[in-house]
Amino acid sequence: MTTDSPRAKNAPAATRPAPLVAGAVIALVQGAALAAWGLYDIVAGLVGAPHNRGLAELGGVVILLLGLLPLLAGRGLLRLSRWGRTPALLTDSICLPVAYYMGQSGGVMAVLAVLVALLGLAGIAALLHPRVTAVLEAPRD
Repeated sequence: MTTDSPRAKNAPAATRPAPLVAGAVIALVQGAALAAWGLYDIVAGLVGAPHNRGLAELGGVVILLLGLLPLLAGRGLLRLSRWGRTPALLTDSICLPVAYYMGQSGGVMAVLAVLVALLGLAGIAALLHPRVTAVLEAPRD
């Protein structure tokens, strides 16, 4: 019986450095938040009275699909797949301008903007950690 990669599909936790697990969890949280927001937009478009119902539905579907990317990336990172780091870093870096524009609103949005920015920075720092690079870029057996 063979596997599609030389690494075990469920690698033991000892081979996963803590920054890798942290980066994967951050990617999973971001993906879940985006997917939930997309579902909310879809449901709100169906039951509410938006000005342009089709545009509201399309926006919800797009956001839902955008949420799948970090979910898949987080899963890939937990399986020690090298490809998972790029979409996770992309999502983390997109958090920074999103947080900036959220902060422009003031009030509660400013507090949420700080949380979004910190989450993005923590994800970038975790996924660019030298131990994560060493594990993901290690020669394959």
